[in-house]
Amino acid sequence: MLFSEVIGQEAIKQQLRQSVADGRIPHAQLLYGKRGVGKLQLALAFAQYLACENRTDTDACGHCPSCLQYSKLQHPDLHLMFPYTKEDQKDTSDIYISKFREFIINNTYFDLNDWQSALSAANKQTIIYEVESSILLRQLSMKAYGNGYKVAIIWHAEKMNEVCQNKLLKMLEEPPEKTLFLLITERPELLLTTILSRVRQIHVPQVDDQDIAVSLLASERVETYQDAHAIAHIASGSYLKALKITSSDKKEAENLELFRQLFTLATDIAINRQIDKIIELRKWSDTLAAKPRERQKDFLDYAGRQLRENYISNFQIPQINYQTTDEQRFSRDFARFFSSNNISQLAEEFALAQRHIEQNANSKIVLFDLCLKTTMYVKKK
Repeated sequence: MLFSEVIGQEAIKQQLRQSVADGRIPHAQLLYGKRGVGKLQLALAFAQYLACENRTDTDACGHCPSCLQYSKLQHPDLHLMFPYTKEDQKDTSDIYISKFREFIINNTYFDLNDWQSALSAANKQTIIYEVESSILLRQLSMKAYGNGYKVAIIWHAEKMNEVCQNKLLKMLEEPPEKTLFLLITERPELLLTTILSRVRQIHVPQVDDQDIAVSLLASERVETYQDAHAIAHIASGSYLKALKITSSDKKEAENLELFRQLFTLATDIAINRQIDKIIELRKWSDTLAAKPRERQKDFLDYAGRQLRENYISNFQIPQINYQTTDEQRFSRDFARFFSSNNISQLAEEFALAQRHIEQNANSKIVLFDLCLKTTMYVKKK
């Protein structure tokens, strides 16, 4: 991966490049930060930059033999450690390495949940087992393929079990010559304090909204500058979250339409006294109840967030409001129905309905009861 392919993070890129220019590269570095900010991407770009035969002041060339090997994540001096699930006690990461390489190349930005789904292990615990530290020690003990560094990238380092962490600690204390360890984590507090004391810690901050918006537009994931900035704002510095928002536009549009229908009917009944609309309200709840339970929970979670955003929009402070253009359009007409008189009760009822659905309660009863209570609380605006 090239530095130019990492979204934003110019300060961190410059910091890494400068360490190469100065010839002062700490042998062990920890990149930590929230999900989706580009920690793994920075590590891969840094490793490729180090190995590049024709690197410039700003990036690897992308064309030399080393860069071509890195583009496939198959450079002999690159070693990857990552969590996985054992189907057999004899399993090691060797049986997953090809899949992991392919997964990175095809997805670029992803999280542990995405990787677990790819492994068909969504409900199983993924770990970096003790055997992986032994494999890594053997790999790093071999002579380097080129004249540069042997690089070990440990993705989700906090997933190493304690024995694995202790074995890694010994490698950090007595590292093989010209070896670089790049540890990546969202939870540095789960690593041994002795490991933390032996690595250079680099906090990878949130990605700037502008960088996210520019990338979304360039990749044609959104059509307008306004939409790009709205999504960037909602993503709160996570490029991965921005990608997930754009990839789930259809579902989010369906959720917004369900939310609009519910509160249109509720206001018609409570404010405009159109009592006959209660039949339509029952049809609305029955329609949602007929959907898969996970889909019901997804809507209720979405509705809970929109309650907050509609209430906040009344204060007219865009910086603290996280809505897409379509959601903002809805709020212009309906935000006035959400006030301090009813917002807490509404939020509580939607959260309660979500818990009941999770506990396998009868969806038709839960959702229609929610509709009736929504109508009652809308009246308290």
